[in-house]
Formats: sequence, structure tokens, C-alpha cells
Amino acid sequence: MALITNTTSGVYVIAVTPFTDTGAVDYDSLDRVVDFYFERGADGLTILGIMGEAPKLTQKETLEITRRVLARAGGKPIVVGASAPGLAAIGEVTAAVMDMGASGVMVAPPSSLTTNESIVTYYRNVCETVGDAVPVVLQDYPLITKINISVDTLGTIFEAHPNIVMLKHEDWPGLAKIAALRAAEAKGRRRTSILCGNGGLFLMEEVQRGADGAMTGYAYPEMMRDVVRFVKSGDNDRAADIFDAHLPLVRYEQQQGVGLAVRKYVLQKRGAIASAAQRKPGPGLDAASIAEVERLIARMERRLADLG
Repeated sequence: MALITNTTSGVYVIAVTPFTDTGAVDYDSLDRVVDFYFERGADGLTILGIMGEAPKLTQKETLEITRRVLARAGGKPIVVGASAPGLAAIGEVTAAVMDMGASGVMVAPPSSLTTNESIVTYYRNVCETVGDAVPVVLQDYPLITKINISVDTLGTIFEAHPNIVMLKHEDWPGLAKIAALRAAEAKGRRRTSILCGNGGLFLMEEVQRGADGAMTGYAYPEMMRDVVRFVKSGDNDRAADIFDAHLPLVRYEQQQGVGLAVRKYVLQKRGAIASAAQRKPGPGLDAASIAEVERLIARMERRLADLG
């Protein structure tokens, strides 16, 4: 399994964790959704993130899911979410998944950090815990973590820890942050891969500002693949036509509290998973929401057909 690096690019889909209607991990659907993501353009996957319902899993399930995904991926890169309240848990999970063949781990800052200095210290401790040989993705997601990391603080962390090779950028608004990070690199700071989240809502602009691609879980990976490819090739009009067709559904999926339910419903509809169930606690979609999603999908499909 290839390790991620500071030049990693493309689309790394944040994978859902499929459950049965009774809340058990659905390993057959896990195999199927891994195939689905790669068949529709993913370059790699990130598993056991926030949208993968990682906090609801047991340690045994975490390791078994990782083992199953790595076996199914056939050598394609897999990043594993290793965020935890304590460093000991991060170290234990990291050692286990890297031994299995993971390509790196992703770590978000805990909400207990209150200053830039404490954030710098935290990631120093993380790197000491996992070891210099493990590639680390720093997840910058202040809408969820409530931790705001400045551009200068990110630069301090990146310079001190070369094994932090990637930023998962989910600040919002965050386009200026991407531009500032790339400007600092142009002045001599070492390069870091930037893959962006937020459901792909700002994907076009993020790539235009210097991001290397997407790391998010929108249920149409082929859209993200095509938008990244066309923007990088300079065909912004074609990228915009595709993106605009998907935008109403992308926007709808960004609702706090029900976004994962929408994503799982669409993945079930597309045949990627058998059930849209979340492990409790987790809401499903009511009849009105399902009707809205169906309308958005039908509208998107018509617009894409018109594009040819």
C-alpha cells in the first residue's frame, strides 16, 4: 500500500460505514461501497472519519472495518481516521492500521485546545506518539471541532513536522486560507498536500485557489473526479457545467444533523449499500425530505443528460 505524501492529489472519498437496520456493521455493503467509490473515480478513500460514524464503533469494529477495506481496496490508498480524546488511543489505532497497510492517518484537534500554542503542542505530541514514519493528515474542521487554526499556526506545525503531509481543509469561509498557504510555499515553506471537504460545496474555487483535490463524501464521486480534472486542465466552463448540475443536491446534503442521512439515502438508491441506516443515535429522513431528495436527483440527471 502506497503512503500518502505532500504531493498526493485527486479525490479521496470520505467513506460511510454501512449498518444493517438493526445497527450491526454490514460488511457485505462495506465491500460493495468500496467498489462503488473506486469504480466512480475515487483515487483513494478515507475511512472512519466523522461522517463514517467512527465514535459509534467499538475498537474491535474499527480494526475489522480497516482490515476489510484494505483487503477490498487492492492496494489503492486508504487513510484511516485516528482522532481520539487521548494520545494513547491515537497511538494504538495508528500502530494497528499502519501494520495492516494503511496509507496514513487523519487526526483532528480536540475541542479542549484554546490557543494556537496549545494546538502546536498537541500536534507535536501526536507526531511523537505515532512516529515520524507515519504520514499524518491534519483535519482543519472548525465548524465541528470549534478549533480555529490560523495560517501562521498551520505553517509552524508543517515546518516542525514533515510527516504531516496533508491538510484536510474544511474551514468555511476558507478560500483565502488556501491561497495564503500556497503563497507561503511560494516563499519557501515546504509543500503540503491540500484536499478539501465541506461536501464539495466550494470544490471548483478550492482547486482554482491551489487545492490538490477533494476529501469528502458526496455520493457522486464522479462529479468530484470530473470537476477536479477539468479545472486542473483549464476547462473551467466544463467543470462549472457539471458542478452546477450537482449543486442543489450538494447544498441539500450540507444540512447539519441530516446530511449523513441524505448521503446514505442516495448511496442506498445508487445500490452502493443495502440500508441507509445510521447507528443510533442518528436520524433518518422523513417522507417530505425523501421527496425533496428524489426531486433534486431527477433534476440533476436531466441537466447532466442535456450536457451530453
